[in-house]
Amino acid sequence: MGILDDIFGNGDAKDLKNEVNENETRTEEAKLLLRQEELDISKSRVQTGEVEFGKEIIEEQKIVDVPVLREEIVIERRTLNNEQSDSPITAEETIRIPVSQEKVDVGKRTVITGEVIAHKHDIEETKHIDETLKREEARIKEFGNPDVVDNVSDQQYH
Repeated sequence: MGILDDIFGNGDAKDLKNEVNENETRTEEAKLLLRQEELDISKSRVQTGEVEFGKEIIEEQKIVDVPVLREEIVIERRTLNNEQSDSPITAEETIRIPVSQEKVDVGKRTVITGEVIAHKHDIEETKHIDETLKREEARIKEFGNPDVVDNVSDQQYH
């Protein structure tokens, strides 16, 4: 196994094979595995923030002018020309006149003035990924004048 042991390793069974062909000629075969990097792109959802909304109570002073009615008694005194009366003078004659006014009652009630609705929607955008990838290629060096046949079975390498 000689020269290939020096180039490709210590001659382990998995790296070197001895094969016998139909002509009983021994050939040594060695493999050099070529690798390349590929992009492995995945997406995950991460929280970038949050929105919180609620209510705040605002107090304000409201001044309203409300017109109200009230009654007033007007007493008029007239002098009469001393006309004669048939009624005797008594202390029991009383006249009552009810007097009223409008009273303002202030109450409070709650009414709905609007609503706030929040929802999310997805926006699709494209992210530009610029990454440098590495790959291995075989480099063949020929020393002297050997006969080399380079059979390429995979069209991946140009």
